[in-house]
Amino acid sequence: MTLINRYPAISDLEEKARRRTPHFAWEYLTSGTGREELIRRNIDALQAIEMTPEVLPGKLRPDTKVELFGRTYDLPFGSAPVGMSGLMWPGAEKILARAAAKHNFVFCLSTVACESPETVAEIAGGNAWFQLYPTRDQNTQKDLIRRAKGVGIRTVLLTVDVPVGSRRERQLRAGLAMPPRMSAKTLWRVACRPSWAFATLAYGKPRFRALEPYFSNSSNAGAMRSPADFVDGLQGWEFVEQMRDAWDGNLIVKGILRPEEAERSIAIGADGVVVSNHGGRQVDGAPASIDVVPEIFSAAGGRTKILFDSGLRGGLDIARALALGADFCLLGRLFLYAAAALGERGGDHAAEILKLDLVNAMIQLGAKDIADLRRYAPASTKAGR
Repeated sequence: MTLINRYPAISDLEEKARRRTPHFAWEYLTSGTGREELIRRNIDALQAIEMTPEVLPGKLRPDTKVELFGRTYDLPFGSAPVGMSGLMWPGAEKILARAAAKHNFVFCLSTVACESPETVAEIAGGNAWFQLYPTRDQNTQKDLIRRAKGVGIRTVLLTVDVPVGSRRERQLRAGLAMPPRMSAKTLWRVACRPSWAFATLAYGKPRFRALEPYFSNSSNAGAMRSPADFVDGLQGWEFVEQMRDAWDGNLIVKGILRPEEAERSIAIGADGVVVSNHGGRQVDGAPASIDVVPEIFSAAGGRTKILFDSGLRGGLDIARALALGADFCLLGRLFLYAAAALGERGGDHAAEILKLDLVNAMIQLGAKDIADLRRYAPASTKAGR
């Protein structure tokens, strides 16, 4: 039996991943904050978008290629930056980077992931992007972007929607902490997931490899044991201006939910914005990301690229986001479900599922390529286009 028959949907991988990862790792990846209503709202808002199919489209072979920042990708979606990805499965970043190179899609590495930009860029090549949080130390920030540029990374996602860490109560209940607390309960939970335990034993415990060089060099090194000690999200727009001056590659501002914020990003010179509510992990009362895409699309007026994340569950959702005005989509949890469920085969299988799902949706609708999907946006979202 082939993988596509055993696991035809991302939900199959999600269930297998849940059975293979320790409770604290699962809670880290899947949790939101507060009552977690925004996680459900993100999903429900996408599911509510209707696109009326056209029948008898003829011999349709949809083209899923997309050009972004001067590079052509075979797929209009990529793997979003997720901190501590290696906690879900050892070497997850390498697995997904290899899949990105093989299938020609984007892999974006988080500042607080478990691999370094040097390692990921070597694997993913020109498909590697780097996500950056504002850091407390300017020299650290400058060195991170110097390293990214030095290994050929040309696109940086600047995350601006984490002024402080949110409560994420489920993670607290699960005992997730930095540095890790190896309590009897934690050890028991690891023992209950032998595949994860043996894989981690062979690979090595999760580490913050991008940030490790700065732990020992800091005057606050003794206290700097977690990424939270590094990040300073309480910044103003001058921070984006400084980054635009410092980075001569593609700069994308991630975490935009207001049209005026998109306008300001454009004025500063950002090459793109990511419409995102951080996957429902920061403010439980925020709007669903997809609900604000049309007005940001209208405000941008084609002057910058619009990327989208939060709530995507498959290829049809990707089609919905592209129809409403997004140029590209980023998916975080879904790719990590795949890596945790299938290990080395996970990245390839996730890409295959999502592409098959997207192509099928395009044929059902009658869309010949990604740009053609705009014709299927619901009439209520087309005002101002």
